[in-house]
Amino acid sequence: MAILMSGLPLVTKAQRRKIELSGVYFQWGYNSETYTRSTIHFRMSNGNNFTLHRVRAHDKGDFDAIYKKPGDISIPQYNYRIGFYLNRERTKAIELNFDHAKYVVTDGQTVRVTGTIDGQTVNGDSTLNPATFLHLEHTDGANWLHLNYVSQHVLLNTASRSRPLLTGIWKLGAGINIPRTDFTWRGDRLNNQFHIAGYNISAEAGIRFYAMPRLFLELTGKAGFVKYVNALANTSSNKGNRVTHSFGFLESIATLGYEIRL
Repeated sequence: MAILMSGLPLVTKAQRRKIELSGVYFQWGYNSETYTRSTIHFRMSNGNNFTLHRVRAHDKGDFDAIYKKPGDISIPQYNYRIGFYLNRERTKAIELNFDHAKYVVTDGQTVRVTGTIDGQTVNGDSTLNPATFLHLEHTDGANWLHLNYVSQHVLLNTASRSRPLLTGIWKLGAGINIPRTDFTWRGDRLNNQFHIAGYNISAEAGIRFYAMPRLFLELTGKAGFVKYVNALANTSSNKGNRVTHSFGFLESIATLGYEIRL
């Protein structure tokens, strides 16, 4: 019950709590993924309409580019984050997150194929070969852009207890996929354009180590689900192709971050 003083209500400390922008942080780092099997549906403008069942895929780290081409830091699978702290304690934040992951369907595997190809009904096994059948990858890349809600908790302070040294962190997020799909059909290859093609959801948890008051190293693990509803899969001679598929993933992430406090 509010108590009135000079015509104005007195409010409690809990009532005075509000969202307050107290800082901004920036992160850059790299990632590695493992993927579940995926059922991939192809709808092509030449009339082919078929599905590959339980397809295996892998990532493509390209981490050797870090020392081979240090000036081009975006070749490996990278991550960047821009976060906004929402309270004075800097324990809550909203974060814009981009994961440049790479998804490569593994060549040489035998998968079940159903549907229609070249006007014929198919229902049997086939080996994935880019020269004689097809190859698919989102390697420029799978590109998951989303917003995270972030919560951070102090695990260990410095010896002087003047600042956090180690914190635990967890995040929940959702957003859109903007892949650039590299597709080959019977030797005819095209690296398609960037295209909004679906959505993703994820949960992430790990630790931050504050090497300096505002500089930190973050190590996290992430699990999520990705759905592509209309990824472009054109070739140089065949336009209008679309791919639909979904998969789960586990991601390991290491980033360096810097805080600007307001």
